[in-house]
Amino acid sequence: MHKVIKIFAVLALLSSALPLFAQQQQPLTPEEQQQQMYELIDKQIEEYENTLELSSEQVFFVDSILTHDYFAMTRELSELTKRKVSFTDAYIEIQDKWYEAIYNAFQKLLTPEQWQKYLKTGGLKDKKARDKRALKRNNH
Repeated sequence: MHKVIKIFAVLALLSSALPLFAQQQQPLTPEEQQQQMYELIDKQIEEYENTLELSSEQVFFVDSILTHDYFAMTRELSELTKRKVSFTDAYIEIQDKWYEAIYNAFQKLLTPEQWQKYLKTGGLKDKKARDKRALKRNNH
């Protein structure tokens, strides 16, 4: 259960850290970065498959959702880094946008029982945190 949360945290960290990691002595090639992302996505899918007892059709859609959204999020985060944006909230806002997209897609895809499991394994806590940050952004 907590592995799901940890994997999301690792993906978020990886997404924001990829550009920084690339600046170190031996940068990952784009192919290596892509392969690393696919491996993390595969682990996440496996965790969802086991935790939520996904059908093979659902696994296909979860794979599509995560692959699209994580790579899109990574591209947007990389753009911020290229523009030398140092405002941390900008990175968090992009992550929140894509995690919200995943949350909404999963809500449509999962059965009511699976959805409840998803919420109990961290989905609801993450949603509340995103909503709280969005409210804070909108009030400033």
